[in-house]
Amino acid sequence: MFQVPVIDVNNDQAIFDGEGFDAVVVVTPDLNDVAQQEITLLAEHAKHIDHRVGKQATLLFAPGLAGGRLIISPVTGDDDYADVRIYAKAAKEGITIAKDAGAKKPLLIVAVSKDQRFSFATEVAALACGQALWQPLETREAQSLSPAFNAIGVMSSQPKSDVLNALEAGRVLARDLCGTEPERMSAIHFADYCVASFKDSGLEVAVVDDKATLLKDYPLLSAVGRSSFDVARHHPRVVKLTYTGEGEITRTLLFAGKGVVYDTGGADIKIAGGMAGMSRDKGGAAAVAGLMKTLSLLKPKGIKVIAELGLVRNSIGSEAFVTDEIITSHAGVRVRIGNTDAEGRLVLADLLSHLRIQANQATAPSLFSVATLTGHVVRAYGGYSALVENAVAKQQGVAAKLQQIGQQWAEPFEVSYLRPEDFDKVADKNGAADVISSNNGPSSVTARGHQYPAAFLLKASGLDLHHLQSDLPLSYTHIDIAGSATEGDPLYGKPTAQPLVALLHFAKD
Repeated sequence: MFQVPVIDVNNDQAIFDGEGFDAVVVVTPDLNDVAQQEITLLAEHAKHIDHRVGKQATLLFAPGLAGGRLIISPVTGDDDYADVRIYAKAAKEGITIAKDAGAKKPLLIVAVSKDQRFSFATEVAALACGQALWQPLETREAQSLSPAFNAIGVMSSQPKSDVLNALEAGRVLARDLCGTEPERMSAIHFADYCVASFKDSGLEVAVVDDKATLLKDYPLLSAVGRSSFDVARHHPRVVKLTYTGEGEITRTLLFAGKGVVYDTGGADIKIAGGMAGMSRDKGGAAAVAGLMKTLSLLKPKGIKVIAELGLVRNSIGSEAFVTDEIITSHAGVRVRIGNTDAEGRLVLADLLSHLRIQANQATAPSLFSVATLTGHVVRAYGGYSALVENAVAKQQGVAAKLQQIGQQWAEPFEVSYLRPEDFDKVADKNGAADVISSNNGPSSVTARGHQYPAAFLLKASGLDLHHLQSDLPLSYTHIDIAGSATEGDPLYGKPTAQPLVALLHFAKD
């Protein structure tokens, strides 16, 4: 596991005698907010010599402090619209300087804020350090890299290391799965990487790899992978994961993760360079796998979490499925294919149908799909994840609670709503099929292009039958992470593992 462990530190003396620490990184909006007076005095003195101190991340020569290195990384941009991500940005800048300066065991100090927006600033800053330090799996394997630091100390009056280390272990797994190229992380290798990562974890792990079973039980997913069946190394997989906490189960969360390991667009092939970056179309399955890793380490009591990851390559070839085909989903719904490049919702529909059946017997179930699903969500919301919930979930306040958690933990969400027009959009116009998967244009230029796929998912999975007035209402929330799954370069930016952190705290609540 390519992870820098976090160590709890609650003794100010660590900044002086070292305890093995060789740099002090201070993240603060105001030097006067730093509890350690010696650091404030040193920084204030340094401001007279270097006017950058307090304005941008700066390395100071600091005899007497751990390693003789003091890095002041100011928190900037605090206004009415700011959120805790300003602490994440400052932490990334500070920890990067520590790494470049040659430190191997830095101590992170985050000034405590009374502002409720920044209640988890220390935890967010520490997680941001992990995001900054991650290196791609391909690079690590090719160059035999080791983590940049031996450990990071986090100064706090309350222990935080257990949660932070478990979260980062899940995030490392999620980044590895999402960010790795399509041959190294094919559907088969994705499944194998999960199995290896969950060894001795206590999770129930199963992999569906038999072609006949996939064709029978996951017909829409198998249609997406029809051409990939011709190539042995590209065969689809479904990974099933279950976490069962100790004690009486009071809540059950069920997750479907989209794992399109490469998306050519299929017969509706992507053109003009549109395929670049499509190895990242597995970010939803990656985030869910990472969540399961974190749960297996923290072992929260009283909850059960079930996940199905649909892993498939949307290939082009003589066996490719095509627009206008009518394929019956696992739920028995006849689906007309509107565009083969709208493949992710087909994968999710079969997974959700299986989860729907398990939810029928579960305690207080809530279902979710997590997917890099549409270009429209990027056009609408930029780098933010979108939540689209059914009426049952809305009545339970699922999206509102997730949005509140995400705001506090630097994984913000935007909430969208299902409207009658979204269901009209997926109605098959000539009645030959029960539902149509999409229109035949790009989602990014389609009105309500990230909302109406949720209507399709409800219909094609059979979840629409579990409405508010039904005998068994089921809560369902679709999470579109097409804009938030990576950061930086739009094609090959660093995976973020979002929304793993928010989902973990939602599950534990």
